[in-house]
Amino acid sequence: MYERLVQRAVEGSNKSLLLLGPRQVGKTTLLRSVGADLIIDLSDQAAFRRYVREPEVLAHEIAAQRRSHAGVFTVLIDEVQKVPQLLDQVQHVLDGAGPDVRFLLTGSSARKLRRGMANLLPGRLHLHYLHPLLAREIGPDFEISRALAHGTLPAIYSEADDNTRRRTLESYADVYLREEVQAEALVRDLGGYARMIDLVAAASGSILNLHSLSKNAQIPYETARRYLEVLEDTLLVFRVPAWSGSDRASLVSHPRIFFFDVGVRNALLRRPLDRPLDDERGLLLEHLVAGEIHRRIHNLWYGPKLYHYRSRADSEVDFVLEWNRELWGIEVKSTQNVTTAMFRGLNALANRTRRLERRIVLYTGTTAQRQGDIEILPVMQFLNGLPVE
Repeated sequence: MYERLVQRAVEGSNKSLLLLGPRQVGKTTLLRSVGADLIIDLSDQAAFRRYVREPEVLAHEIAAQRRSHAGVFTVLIDEVQKVPQLLDQVQHVLDGAGPDVRFLLTGSSARKLRRGMANLLPGRLHLHYLHPLLAREIGPDFEISRALAHGTLPAIYSEADDNTRRRTLESYADVYLREEVQAEALVRDLGGYARMIDLVAAASGSILNLHSLSKNAQIPYETARRYLEVLEDTLLVFRVPAWSGSDRASLVSHPRIFFFDVGVRNALLRRPLDRPLDDERGLLLEHLVAGEIHRRIHNLWYGPKLYHYRSRADSEVDFVLEWNRELWGIEVKSTQNVTTAMFRGLNALANRTRRLERRIVLYTGTTAQRQGDIEILPVMQFLNGLPVE
């Protein structure tokens, strides 16, 4: 099992927690490693029927088992969004037992929790997120080309057999994204949803144009907006907003949109899963960097924000990382030869704001360089140098 960076926060606290993340990112594996005295798996149909029919049975079971238990009694509830009413029982138990009971909850849909009007227990639960593996979590086994082709879902990345890896990825794309997320969205127009998810995958990494997506998917704008919201709530896509600066009129204001894992994106688009296509390496490398920063911001860092920059005069910078009041401009290039023409966007951003402390070009070469104010760094050196907390 890969050691996850968030594991330190999970094991270092006795606080109850909710761990959210897409399917197959390792939530259950991580929390089972912590140890639990009672495990409830709501993906099991018998357990699901029992608790959806009588959620109050949870409190009775805990009370009965605690009588013969010394120390903190730990309860793991897997896929709690399937029966959001259980959170009311969690609150009831925590209010009565206090620190003598700890809950470890996993979920893959914040939408279902909200739609079920679930009590999200403010102050009682710490919220954490789990995503596909970071390069740092994979360690010496990390290979950029492999990650760009089939992503970094734990079970996928650790699978040695190419055919098994391909079939698993295709199953994830076809069964989970097309069927389970479809049910999540209460979809009536199955064809429209299928077209929409393929178009979102194809648009991943580009500026979001929801009007264009809805038109091409042949569905109303509001329906497209709702489908996209579902994909965000299930943590399958994320947005990188535009950096605004002070002169907003001269800047493009739409966000970029990214799929949570490039392997799943590739499977949806029926790309080869043994290698990244040559004409997509630059786009996929941007996905890799966006995902690595997003996963840290979403779970390990508190305060930093990630943006992209594009002016109406077509100057652009792939990513702008805001850390306190300091800005880093980051350009990602799938090349081993960096030229000064690649600095145009970074220099334009520097002319717009005095807060740009670092101008960084990431490339696929192996040695760090510097040209004036521009840092030229190998991608892996940059990623491995990012703080983990």
